[in-house]
Amino acid sequence: MRVLIVEDEKRLARSLAQGLTAEGFAVDVVHTGTDGLHRASEGDYDLLILDIMLPGMNGYRVCAALRAAGNETPILMLTAKDGEYDEAEGLDTGADDYLTKPFSYVVLVARVRALLRRRGRGAAPELRVGDLAVDRAARRVTRAGADVALTAKEFAVLEHLATRAGEVVSKAEILEHSWDFAYDGDPNIVEVYISALRRKLGPGLIVTVRGAGYRLVAAHG
Repeated sequence: MRVLIVEDEKRLARSLAQGLTAEGFAVDVVHTGTDGLHRASEGDYDLLILDIMLPGMNGYRVCAALRAAGNETPILMLTAKDGEYDEAEGLDTGADDYLTKPFSYVVLVARVRALLRRRGRGAAPELRVGDLAVDRAARRVTRAGADVALTAKEFAVLEHLATRAGEVVSKAEILEHSWDFAYDGDPNIVEVYISALRRKLGPGLIVTVRGAGYRLVAAHG
């Protein structure tokens, strides 16, 4: 799952990014409204965390511009302000939820997960491929009823494959959805995680399609 944070308080942005990365999200961070609008328009994000008081362009305007352009990415707005008028204005411009600073990180993560569960395109909370079950809400994976312990990044890679079950997913697509845009390391890192998943999940689930990528299938026998 890919998240964009648009927040000009750099310490807060860094803290949120570190926390969400540890939860298994791929997180990008920008610090101005104009950069946020550009990045959200160009990137394929599952969620946008948007501060209201931003340099260049405030969060209300960013949100309204995205919605006017037909971008339906869930938006969680952050603000230091409090009051019904601000909340109404944020929701009127198309935000999906609203959180007033200071807030608990636990509450933020709960709101993020709730928005992702409600996300359009009918994103199912549990993905099933044969005897493999990926519970996105609980971040739990089972195969044939037995729990499989995965790291946050392993879960992110598997989740992306599971949302596209039966399709060929390229290494570049996996990188884009499971690592942030600042990652400039070896793209073969994907192979390392695929190998780890195969070792933990057992044979037959992740098929290599030479020169194209990987396909998650229901294992037979």
